[in-house]
Amino acid sequence: MAYDIITIGAATRDAFLVSKQIQLISSDQFLTGIGECVALGTKIELDEMVLATGGGATNAAVTFGNLGFRTAAIARVGQDCSGAEIFGELEDHGVDTSMMRAIKGEQTAYSTLLTEPKGGERTVMVYRGVSAGFSKADLPFSKMKSDWIYMTSLAGNVPLAETIIKTLGKKTKICWNPGMKELNLGIKRLSPALEHLFLLNMNREEATALFRKDPIENPHVLAALPPTLTVVITDGAQGAYASLDGTTWFVKPSSLKARSRTGAGDAFGSGLVAGLMKGFGIEDALRLGLLNSQSVIQHYGAKAGILSKWPSKNELAKVSVKNV
Repeated sequence: MAYDIITIGAATRDAFLVSKQIQLISSDQFLTGIGECVALGTKIELDEMVLATGGGATNAAVTFGNLGFRTAAIARVGQDCSGAEIFGELEDHGVDTSMMRAIKGEQTAYSTLLTEPKGGERTVMVYRGVSAGFSKADLPFSKMKSDWIYMTSLAGNVPLAETIIKTLGKKTKICWNPGMKELNLGIKRLSPALEHLFLLNMNREEATALFRKDPIENPHVLAALPPTLTVVITDGAQGAYASLDGTTWFVKPSSLKARSRTGAGDAFGSGLVAGLMKGFGIEDALRLGLLNSQSVIQHYGAKAGILSKWPSKNELAKVSVKNV
């Protein structure tokens, strides 16, 4: 069977724990300068608790499945209840799971998300489980016939990413949303893989790790990339950028209050790629990515708000995109 797109990467079971008792405390002791804290030795009352599924590969697959593309996902889960939930949810959204692997005796990746309700910010405690062992043996290359590939984090396995790009890149448009384990290796190590990539998608923190400088403040660092590579950099509530061959576009979100920002990056990246697959120009593709992410942040769970139909021309036109 030939697909429009195949997604590759992580699949997780997510638990959102929401409580007004979570306090945000500014301190240099925390990596981000802000800690999400509760009182030690007490019971914390939860205002909401939501179980969902996540992981970049499955989140993106639901966007493509919802918008009518022939979609398959490739990820590793355990042969457990969480794995079964992931299979079921993907199938409910029209995603082919025949290339997914359920590993006997292993556990599906699990994330607990401590979420404060005012701004939707969260701290994620991650157990990688079976997803950390992604290898070439998990990829049935003879069955991976697709026009597009949407690759997410491969748990730092850059040689595997290079194998995918080398094996499929000549006939397939490959988009990559790598994780920190890959990006921390730096631009010199990742350059061979980027040569034959169609689109690279990162958030601002990830892009800074790749270049060792903030590319939004130092856009000249993008000159180290192939001119044919579309680079997408998201900056949370501030907006997102797309650059191609010296031209940069910026899309700014509206001032919607977020319930949870989990999955916003996956929704933006997959929405943008869906637009390109549909034949949109980069500006309308950015608009679609933004609408998808803004819908997701209104819900707990990375898939709950994913668009279920294409927005109208009027809806797209309301989103502002400019050259910068």
